[in-house]
Amino acid sequence: MLPRTETQDNEAMAVSLQELLILGQGRDLASERGVSCSGELPAASDPELIARATQAKVALGKRALILGHHYQRDEVIQFADITGDSFKLAQAAAQSEAEFIFFCGVHFMAESADILTSPHQKVILPDLAAGCSMADMATAQQVEACWKELERIGVARSTIPVTYMNSSAAIKSFTGEHGGTICTSSNAQKSLEWALAKGEKVLFLPDQHLGRNTAVLSLGIQLADCVVWNPWKPLGGLTEEEIKGATMILWRGHCSVHGRFTRENVVQMRDRIPGIQVIVHPECTHEVVTAADVIGSTEKIIHTVSGSAPGSKWAVGTELNLVARLAAQNPDKEIHFLDKTVCYCSTMNRIDLPHLVWAMESLVDGHIVNHIKVSEHVAHYSKLALTQMLAL
Repeated sequence: MLPRTETQDNEAMAVSLQELLILGQGRDLASERGVSCSGELPAASDPELIARATQAKVALGKRALILGHHYQRDEVIQFADITGDSFKLAQAAAQSEAEFIFFCGVHFMAESADILTSPHQKVILPDLAAGCSMADMATAQQVEACWKELERIGVARSTIPVTYMNSSAAIKSFTGEHGGTICTSSNAQKSLEWALAKGEKVLFLPDQHLGRNTAVLSLGIQLADCVVWNPWKPLGGLTEEEIKGATMILWRGHCSVHGRFTRENVVQMRDRIPGIQVIVHPECTHEVVTAADVIGSTEKIIHTVSGSAPGSKWAVGTELNLVARLAAQNPDKEIHFLDKTVCYCSTMNRIDLPHLVWAMESLVDGHIVNHIKVSEHVAHYSKLALTQMLAL
């Protein structure tokens, strides 16, 4: 896939941040400062970098595959061979014959790709600093300590771990070792149904909101039957009775982007634009998803908005790069960002064109940089958990 033309770039830039951030216009001048400015802006990427990236991509040919996550910036997406969510991209890597996989996402995504790919394939993360705040909220040591407590009070045997894809390989491995499964935002309901048919409780890692929203809205579990385990407090900040009485033990983790949306945003958006539909990701808080019209994964958001009738009005509660791209690709619809201030996935945005060019040119010169390699033990049990998910 070659970079987009200048005309396509101009079309993508036709939707300004000011148009997307309708809730912020003239309402909060302190936070709005810098959202837009008058005058001509420089190109997002140095033209020389674009030329170098194009040259490196051609030089690598079929030896390399570039994967771009939906939340990635446009300057990187233009060079992606495949775009998608984290699991779709990991599967694409595994199905590819390419020797080198440039994963333009975050660290846990590159780990998943390494777990699923063949031994001869090598996964490269252009910037090792591209992590995930949610994944970092559950460390292997913390989760092991939690499990020991569950064993001590006698509920571990009846508890099935279910881990969201947005987690480190170490946590996926823990899940596989303890007979659990992985889930995505698309199949979380199936994963929870399977787990509760096998056990009496679920330890849901690491996103409390996806776990709560799926359990309550899709399975009919009561909010009172969901407790939150805080790894920084003794016994997770809970009593033994609370743990024994719970169906869902939710890890105290969240997405730093989706956690920003509020019920107030939804109310304000409906007041400003009559007839607007609100669509949000299930990583949003329970108060937000219950106020929305549609809840869905990134792929569902894209398909729902893109497939809606011309003239449809949407407020979208997910990462801003995706919302801006969605608006540019659907000029026949009115699309707005649900928050009133700019909020990108800051760690995802660490993968930029300079890092991608550096990684590609290094490979052209015969040097492999930022090779992501998961240990055999961790990869084995992670794959068990992923295989269980695929079998559902």
